[in-house]
Amino acid sequence: MRKILLTLFILAGIIAATCAQSSNDILVSGGFDLIKTDYSRFADKLQLGAEANYFVVRHFAAGAGVELWTRHTSSFAMGMRYYPLDNFFVRFRGLIGANDVALGGGWSKPLNEKWRFEAMGDFYFTHTEFGIRAGVGYIIKSKNGQ
Repeated sequence: MRKILLTLFILAGIIAATCAQSSNDILVSGGFDLIKTDYSRFADKLQLGAEANYFVVRHFAAGAGVELWTRHTSSFAMGMRYYPLDNFFVRFRGLIGANDVALGGGWSKPLNEKWRFEAMGDFYFTHTEFGIRAGVGYIIKSKNGQ
């Protein structure tokens, strides 16, 4: 697990672009799990999530959203993202409903000024599972972003 996270961190550092979020921006995003350790076969179940993150400062966002799972309890999620590099983030979320906590990291590739492609991995502590998710995000720019 540490080797995977270190590899993701190094790759994100190499390909980090200059297009980044500003303080007071809002990132609205959604995605679905491509693979998860509890999948027994492809398309056996569906897990997707949607969230909104408010950038308190340029590299730190607080967010909330929902996790919709066909085989487990759907959840309300609250958490944060920290961007040590412009396009690489670490996130921590609490899932209310599934009674779980997730720690993960991801990469956000700017498609243009507003749209992002996101890929991330999360480790769920209570269920001891790991998932890889892909999705898109949309930046709502603040009028006074810095």
